[in-house]
Amino acid sequence: MLDFTALAEAQKENYLHDLMDLIKIKSVHDDALVSEEYPVSPGPTQALLAFLEMAEQDGFRVKNIDNVVGYAEIGEGEETLAILAHLDVMPAGNGWDTDPFDPVIKDGNIYGRGASDDKGPGLAAYYALKALKDQGVEFKQRIRFIVGTDEERDWYGMQRYFEVEPAPTYGFSPDAEFPVINGEKGMVSLAINGQGDQTGALQLVSFKAGLRFNMVPREATAVLTGVDVSELTQALTKFMATNPVTGEVKETGDTITVELIGKAAHGAEPELGINAGTYLAKFLQPLAFTDHARQFIDFVADKLHLDTRVHNFAADFTDEVMGDMTMNAGIIEFDQATGTNIDMNFRFPKGITVDEITAGIADDAAEYDLTATPGEFKNPHYVDPSDPIVEVLMDAYRHQTGDETAQPMVVGGGTYGRLMERGVAFGALMPGTPNVMHQANEYQPVNQLIQAIAIYMEAIYTLAAK
Repeated sequence: MLDFTALAEAQKENYLHDLMDLIKIKSVHDDALVSEEYPVSPGPTQALLAFLEMAEQDGFRVKNIDNVVGYAEIGEGEETLAILAHLDVMPAGNGWDTDPFDPVIKDGNIYGRGASDDKGPGLAAYYALKALKDQGVEFKQRIRFIVGTDEERDWYGMQRYFEVEPAPTYGFSPDAEFPVINGEKGMVSLAINGQGDQTGALQLVSFKAGLRFNMVPREATAVLTGVDVSELTQALTKFMATNPVTGEVKETGDTITVELIGKAAHGAEPELGINAGTYLAKFLQPLAFTDHARQFIDFVADKLHLDTRVHNFAADFTDEVMGDMTMNAGIIEFDQATGTNIDMNFRFPKGITVDEITAGIADDAAEYDLTATPGEFKNPHYVDPSDPIVEVLMDAYRHQTGDETAQPMVVGGGTYGRLMERGVAFGALMPGTPNVMHQANEYQPVNQLIQAIAIYMEAIYTLAAK
């Protein structure tokens, strides 16, 4: 048997070099730069091309599919073990202590956008496969390391892969946490829309919070007219004394701008964040807004504020195995011309349908003259803990960590693992390590990433070696 721990440690220098190079690529989707050549915009495609070039130099068979997805392959056989990772990252946002696209290592952690989601873990799994290949291990089946480029948006790249390539037999996605995630909740976003008319002296010119549906908004800004700046400043000082946000009031010509800063978090765990948008609505609620501005502010303040478990709607739901349904108000916007635009993102367990969720939200939204329309959705995914893919991965984790009490988990996050009937998520965040995915100062401990290489090596070897 190979010494997976020693082999992983031997990869450290080269692994960190390649990881830093990947993080330096700003692989954030940009709608304005989408083209026929770059369907997911140039940044994510640049990361894909860099990875495929590296894999080809390392001796893998590689393929680029339409500049949106690609793979590195080794082995032969009728069965395919797939490892699915992604190279795109969330927008960096503000609040970083370092440049998010110029990675640094300090205090044993590597900091940068993608360090934990998903360039760090994805590359750890790749290096595990590379180390086995370099040791001369022969494989009894085909292994494909598949990389997508828009996991943080609509999964177009990976969907394209499954359209033109055969489905893998089984596999895992290194895009979550250890030990093994064998269940993922369903996901759906509801678009909440309404008009923007208002007749009072006080006008809500605009309100904006959030960058993506799957991030808790860190920052929120409202532009007002018809309000006294000194009174608003005093009110904000009082509000900040009793609420976990910071902010300021600024006067520019005839308008007053209020800015609040909370804390970003992954939309799958909205309770870990501080939603600046809902706090801003709560702060503005005592003001004398009228008509649709009034309805927008009240809806956000009364229905969305501090509600991550849908308790304020007739749609809350809990499953004994998969847990609570969660809700994240990821985008909260209002404009005089275009009206209300809110993206409410739900992670739901088995036992409730998208139609039932929509009906429960729509009934309450109608009271505020707002509509609720569902977008595309993904159903819950569950792999039985007795499936060999779960058992082998659990054993690899236990052998390498000594954690004999660990059990498979169900989470609200969504990974590429759910695209396979026998697909799970597997690392690389260790239990007890803070989850800072989608947050400022994203990082992952270097020693954990190296340990993850050893875990992935043992798992791949056990599953696929001759």
